[in-house]
Amino acid sequence: MKAKTRPGLFFLLIAVSLTLGQDPSFSLPKNNIEGFIGPTEVRFWDATKAYNGYTLFAAAGKTYLIDMEGYVVHQWNIGTNPRLLDNGDLLDATKSDPSGFGGFRELDWDGNTIWEFSEKRSGYSPHHDWTRIYNKKLNAYTTLYIANKSVTKAQALAAGANPSSSSYTDVQMDAIVEVDMSGNVVWEWWFFDHIIQDYDSTKLNHVGSGKTIADYPGRININMPGKPLKKDWLHCNSIDYNDALGQIVINSVHGEFYIIDHDNTFLAGNPAGSISLAATKAGDFLYRFGDPARYEQGDPPSILEDWTSSTTGNKQIGGSHDVHWIRSGLPGAGNIQVFNNGEYLFERVSQSYIFELNPYYNAQKINTGAYVNPPDAGYYTWIYPNKDAMKQNKLISNQVVWIYSSKNDQTFFSTIGGSEQRLPNGNTLICSDSQGHLFEVTYGDATNSPQLVWEYINPVTSDGIKQINTDQYPMYNSVFRAIRYTADHPALQGRTLTPKGTISGKVPQYLTSEDLFAGVVNKASTFPGKMVLQQNYPNPFNPITTISFSLSERAKVNLTIFDLMGRKVAAPVDEIMESGDHSVVWHADNLPGDVYIYQLETGSFSEMKKMTLVK
Repeated sequence: MKAKTRPGLFFLLIAVSLTLGQDPSFSLPKNNIEGFIGPTEVRFWDATKAYNGYTLFAAAGKTYLIDMEGYVVHQWNIGTNPRLLDNGDLLDATKSDPSGFGGFRELDWDGNTIWEFSEKRSGYSPHHDWTRIYNKKLNAYTTLYIANKSVTKAQALAAGANPSSSSYTDVQMDAIVEVDMSGNVVWEWWFFDHIIQDYDSTKLNHVGSGKTIADYPGRININMPGKPLKKDWLHCNSIDYNDALGQIVINSVHGEFYIIDHDNTFLAGNPAGSISLAATKAGDFLYRFGDPARYEQGDPPSILEDWTSSTTGNKQIGGSHDVHWIRSGLPGAGNIQVFNNGEYLFERVSQSYIFELNPYYNAQKINTGAYVNPPDAGYYTWIYPNKDAMKQNKLISNQVVWIYSSKNDQTFFSTIGGSEQRLPNGNTLICSDSQGHLFEVTYGDATNSPQLVWEYINPVTSDGIKQINTDQYPMYNSVFRAIRYTADHPALQGRTLTPKGTISGKVPQYLTSEDLFAGVVNKASTFPGKMVLQQNYPNPFNPITTISFSLSERAKVNLTIFDLMGRKVAAPVDEIMESGDHSVVWHADNLPGDVYIYQLETGSFSEMKKMTLVK
């Protein structure tokens, strides 16, 4: 048991050290956007404001389609980064690991494989994301995907790479590959074909006399400061296709996303010609956003070693994991949404954000109808919403038209993965990967901040079905992405969507808008048949306190006390107990005053809380 619990405890202690003194229960959504205390799975649902539909996500190698109460209406025995096609088929990777897999598999509604593709070419490695598109030039469906493509040392040096910056072994740069339904490559675009450099003037891709990297925003600097060319140099992890524009957007986790032309570089019936054309100037970036210092048109982040001063400079994005256009017919259609993980921004308290931006905006926030280089649009100073002294004001591009951030530090922070989706009613569905945390927020307006209207915690872990508290075990119950499908979506027409129970098998018991109006903040204690660990009372205490909990079934129970170093200091309960309510009186006479962690474990349940001993 210790081998399983100690890693989780370690991560929890980190979170606790940052939040000591905060009320563990949150009162109203006006003061807290997401993070209600409640059960795993659906924890909150405001049916009057949330957009009704079915949510698709994958966990531990399976894909689930759930309704708004968390009931499973369908599932598939595959699960990486799935999405439903209009015909009701499920398209996903062949391996349950977004960071790398061999190819893709399409399953029908009943789980039968009807199409499969495997990348067999040497030097190509599909990873993270893909999209099925209708190629107008072919009048047929094709699949676009991201792949690492190997670069030899000779290629790197021939392209003007500085020999002293790297050994240039095992070097990769991402490519976008397009295959038809027969598995034939029909188009390909490669970052390496669109590089610029100012190191070696003898090379054809040199900036030229009197010019600098800043003159070439459509190309990427192979000698990027602080980022020498190496394996997984860009780490792109999302791709989207705009059918109306015939363009593709692809992101780099290191701080930018890029828009390139697809349709105008595609030659029907001529794959070799298409690949050659995509490698020319016609395939250069049409637009890029996130970190203009990478092409010498902005200030990079900076920080003093003692953290007395820091700035993100003009850098907008850190560690992004989902970039896409808002679809036609939706509020904000044509704008671009970004899941900004918030890594590498040199903020004292890391936090994730959702950005929505209009790439056509100029400095006067006028829609020009054409891409505007972001530095030319200028910046404004964004004051962190709760005026937290630990958060620095930051410069935000005038092209950004909406930002979502949690009002509570660390409440919304996904170190990796994540997704966002604009819904027909203007709300945004957000997936915080690291904590398996799905939630929906309203758009808000000039006088009202976005409000939480639906919240779900994934109970599926590599160790089985568990009750999870947000941020308790980072990556323990991760969900890479989530997608909400409308009830009238073509994929769902004619399908049987009868609720088949929740993933955990528990009856949904969640907070509603009526509960919040009545001032209820933790409904879990009133739920019959729930596993519940209560806050100790009194707290703080000296030296005696009572720890209460409820069991939904007869179980082997361990109640363990840890100090902040993760050392076990007491084990008040280690026995089989019957279902029902229980209380344990704990004496801490021989312990020093400090913050302690108490953990309740059964075979299917684990939860931790903190308490303070005052002496």
